[in-house]
Amino acid sequence: MSKVLEGKVALVTGGSRGIGAATALRLADDGADVAVSYLTSPDAADAVVAQLTSKGVRAAAFRADQGQPEQAAGLVRDVVTTFGRLDILVNNAAINVWAGPIDDPSVDLGLLDRQHAVNYKGVVAGIREAIKHMPEGGRIINIGSVVATRVGASGMTDYAATKAALVGYTRGAARDLARRGITVNILQAGLVDTDMSPAKSAHARTWAAAVALGRYGRPEEIAVGVAFLARPDSTYITGAVLTIDGGYGA
Repeated sequence: MSKVLEGKVALVTGGSRGIGAATALRLADDGADVAVSYLTSPDAADAVVAQLTSKGVRAAAFRADQGQPEQAAGLVRDVVTTFGRLDILVNNAAINVWAGPIDDPSVDLGLLDRQHAVNYKGVVAGIREAIKHMPEGGRIINIGSVVATRVGASGMTDYAATKAALVGYTRGAARDLARRGITVNILQAGLVDTDMSPAKSAHARTWAAAVALGRYGRPEEIAVGVAFLARPDSTYITGAVLTIDGGYGA
């Protein structure tokens, strides 16, 4: 592969597994030095770092709770201190609280608040800190979900709302940062085989039937979209919603 990102530093939140890990590895293949964050999986994060360094790039893992805005901002500062710069921010860390319908009296509002904090407030805090350090040509890529456009099932209202809010923030930030040459885009992923949504779950066959390709995606198939948006020649793409869902929304 061509090293189109050589000399760049990327931060992938939630990079110890799933889409985050696949994205970190793909960016390293393209030559970037990569930092990943984790919350509860230090061993998995260390394993990803080992894979990254084996590709000949610098890499490090940082523990940060993306549901705490001050930690999300502190993570960015730690990355800049360690690597000397930050060129690419991939906001991947997220949680999915399957809470049930909104009229269910047993819904745990505390869990929904936590979901909002991780999926939205932490992303905003990370972006606001990152743009203090990003040079012209910086790339901010938010990982969203197709449920922002098509919910598809009962019980996902609040999760879908966090992802829809992220679309609006992405578009606004793209406008605000265009004058600085920093692009901001969102990649809406469909059904992907991860710990959050395993392809071997009890409901997997039903969900996969709604996908035009008839299957779950692989994390690497999402990572290729991130790599495309992160390229230094993707200069005319900002405020865009890139959907990679196997035809779920077709």
